Amino acid sequence: MIQLVDAAKAFGDQVILRDASWRVGPGDRVGLVGKNGSGKSTLLRILAGQVPLDSGEVVRKKDCRVGFLPQDGLELRGRTAFEEVRSAFAGLLAMRREQEALAEELARSPDRADLMERYGEIEDEWHRRGGYELDARVGEVLSGLGFTTSDHDRPAEDFSQGWQMRIALARLLIEGNDLILLDEPTNYLDIEARTWLLGFLTRHRGGLVLVAHDRYFLDSVVTRITEIGFTRLGNYPGNYTRYEKQRAAEIADLQKRAAEQEAEIERIQRFISRFRYQASRARQVQSRVRMLEKIERIEAPPQSRPVRLRLPHPPRSGRVLVTLEGAAKAYGGNRVFRGVDLVVERGQRLALIGRNGAGKSTLMRLIAGEEPPDLGVRELGHNVRIAYYGPDRHDLDPDRTVRETMSDAAPMELLPEIRNILGAFLFSGDAVEKKTAVLSGGERSRLALARLFLRPANLLLLDEPTNHLDLESKDALLQALAAYQGTVVFVAHDRHFMDALATRVAAIGGGEAQVYWGNYSDHLEREARLADGNGAGSGSIAKPKRRKRRRRAARPRVGKNRRRRLRRQWREAFEAVEETEAAVESLEARMAAPGFFQDRDASREVTATHRDLQERLPVLYERLEDLDRKVAALR
Repeated sequence: MIQLVDAAKAFGDQVILRDASWRVGPGDRVGLVGKNGSGKSTLLRILAGQVPLDSGEVVRKKDCRVGFLPQDGLELRGRTAFEEVRSAFAGLLAMRREQEALAEELARSPDRADLMERYGEIEDEWHRRGGYELDARVGEVLSGLGFTTSDHDRPAEDFSQGWQMRIALARLLIEGNDLILLDEPTNYLDIEARTWLLGFLTRHRGGLVLVAHDRYFLDSVVTRITEIGFTRLGNYPGNYTRYEKQRAAEIADLQKRAAEQEAEIERIQRFISRFRYQASRARQVQSRVRMLEKIERIEAPPQSRPVRLRLPHPPRSGRVLVTLEGAAKAYGGNRVFRGVDLVVERGQRLALIGRNGAGKSTLMRLIAGEEPPDLGVRELGHNVRIAYYGPDRHDLDPDRTVRETMSDAAPMELLPEIRNILGAFLFSGDAVEKKTAVLSGGERSRLALARLFLRPANLLLLDEPTNHLDLESKDALLQALAAYQGTVVFVAHDRHFMDALATRVAAIGGGEAQVYWGNYSDHLEREARLADGNGAGSGSIAKPKRRKRRRRAARPRVGKNRRRRLRRQWREAFEAVEETEAAVESLEARMAAPGFFQDRDASREVTATHRDLQERLPVLYERLEDLDRKVAALR
């Protein structure tokens, strides 16, 4: 469908490609990976025809339609959101306008056979290309990407940059291209929109080349990984997780062979040096000189030191850090919360989840004390020290450099670690001397996040911390938070990150926040079971058969009000048992994973949580049995 032949591209001294050949065929779904600055975006622009090669060529199949979504830089105006997406069908809509003009002309000249024939051709083509479903398809894609019907008629220029990128993505997806090129499309998407896009792309029958910093997304969508780096393009079948294993094995093998080759070269050179001036060994020396000249050196990538981050040790807090009771919040006529009860306890890793606009950031601000509730109370526990990160909470001095910003905030003992911390957040080389006034929005967010690693806090509030980070930086942040001994409340749209970090989720919607044990996948499983009709109520994860039999036997038959009250109490007790059992199983699965106990801090916290849950179960069982007996007594 499209291929590179002997492609070369460089920007000054930076060589992106050298004599590279590569191909994307029909149905290929390729994940393009590489270190920051390796040339991923450049390669996409080359394939899209926006950047020329220095040498070589791009060969494209005849009539191959290519759609490209860049990372940023789009500006939409002059049309509504719906019209902008609908413009993807410009050719079809032009035919429709021609048909309408023909209809008017036929009204004046009904006997024109040529007009009737053309009208029929357009009608057939309109029907064949799904013209009657056109508006429904536009609405479906906009809805999948998070737009409401009230957004359809809003001018595109009224939307933020992120939402304009969603409009552009919707238009591209609906165009029906043979090859789709997407440069970090998940940057501006919440998890619901990412999930919808994931489903769309897996159903796409054409080719796809995707750059994304979302491990779960890559694992779910792509069937091949192409790595760009060291002027070459390397191909690996399978998804990102499989690529990581293959690449690690490949690098280890290359490094081993390079070391063996280097040892052999040194041995030959010692022989040459030792016998160079002995006439009796001249033939042997010359033979080994020629041997050295013919050796093709094995180029192994340099051993990269994994990025390691460590948050400062948190001061000890009380068991309860923050309590919200009956918290209500509204902005004008928009009532976000109507009475939320929430307790944040020491050691929790609480993920706030919910659709865009449900109130995740609002709840974060209420927890932080940045905004007071309109009704209800917020109480702060003993010795709580909060560090709060949000996408718009930069608070940077425009006259200070990146390095100076970090130095100003760092205690003396962490000054030597500043370069390492900045490197983990993609600041290296001359970038650390840039004034914060000239940083992009993403760079400012990364710098604000990096500052959290300088001052001790026991409650981290992180609103979308993974935005603008690459895969390696996300992994470093995840490992640091997993080892952190304080409490974390966070919002993230990266499913792998949420599943690996969260021990509880707060599902936000309808003005409420319901807290459940487990991670995001546990929550989805719970919701799926409820949707299938297998759940006892919100919060249930699974129903062992013995519990089902118990519930049927426990239905009371007399005392309407008492029956209703006992039914509610029984359901709450049953769900508490279910959630606790599921949480125990989830933790036991993590504890059984290879290498779990290598991270002592993280394993200690998980095992402590597991122990607490195990101790809680007998009390919950006793409560459930007591309610069973009370229900039976009503018969």
